[in-house]
Amino acid sequence: MEIAVLVSAGVFDSGLASILDVLDTANAMAEQLAEPPRWHVTTIGFDPQVRTSAGHLVDCVAVTRADSADLLVVPAINERRPEALVELVAGDRSLPARELIAKTHARGAAVASACAGTFLLAEAGVLDGLRATTTWWLAPAFRARYPQIQLEQGSMVVHEDTITTAGAAFGHLDLALALVRTGSPAVADLVAHYLVVDERPSQAPYIMPSELAQNDPVVAAFERWARDRLAEAISIPEAARSLGVSERTLQRTVQRTMGTSPIRFVQDLRIERAIHLLRTTDLSLDTISRKVGYEQANTLRTLLRQRTGKTTTSLRSV
Repeated sequence: MEIAVLVSAGVFDSGLASILDVLDTANAMAEQLAEPPRWHVTTIGFDPQVRTSAGHLVDCVAVTRADSADLLVVPAINERRPEALVELVAGDRSLPARELIAKTHARGAAVASACAGTFLLAEAGVLDGLRATTTWWLAPAFRARYPQIQLEQGSMVVHEDTITTAGAAFGHLDLALALVRTGSPAVADLVAHYLVVDERPSQAPYIMPSELAQNDPVVAAFERWARDRLAEAISIPEAARSLGVSERTLQRTVQRTMGTSPIRFVQDLRIERAIHLLRTTDLSLDTISRKVGYEQANTLRTLLRQRTGKTTTSLRSV
């Protein structure tokens, strides 16, 4: 497979390096399995040398090499601020990259990106009508700008059509491993063992609800209101009245900002508090359950396993 890795000015260094290192290791592992190297990687750019976010220079060949590539990989630009990121991907500076992505997709080649790079794919129009993921803390901005895309913010990697997207910054590792796995599961397993990398099916355990809530004043106020009442039975109509908005407004605002319902958001807050208490206290699970609004410890135990994939014992030992 011919892979072109687009290096843009200000690229996230570890994201770029993760992709190149995983693919290079995959070729080495293929040789161990008596298989020929499968992934022929070329770094491409709009200039012969491109400066990364950390100031390193990367030698690149012309972007025309992408014309014959089977896969175009777009590592993320290192921009953490949602407003600045949207301005960047929608502006003139990124126009050549958007055109390259759209052209590559139009001829049927695969495209992949992670973290903030998924905004560039969305802005190029190649994700319209598809499922995708992005870094969890940029999800509100992504959802607001690209309502035509079905965002799965809890997923680490999403394959849809000929496009692969992955989650937050070190999701570049998960992205690269996923790309290797499509070609050879056996090689992907070897790469994961040699690089000591676990493939994470979800970024949900890393999501901080309070961080996402700050993207909207109504949701932020609802979060504060709910946190003060986690041990109680929470009524959404009562919450709306206390915040001075209609129940419908609260429902729609939380859905738009968080990608979930108010009840599910409260559940997220309870899970977050329970994990904190498990890790920082010696309280029994029964006591913790009551502190976060569940009468039965088994209810909390089940939710923790569903959300984190871990038992209460393993969460407590972290």
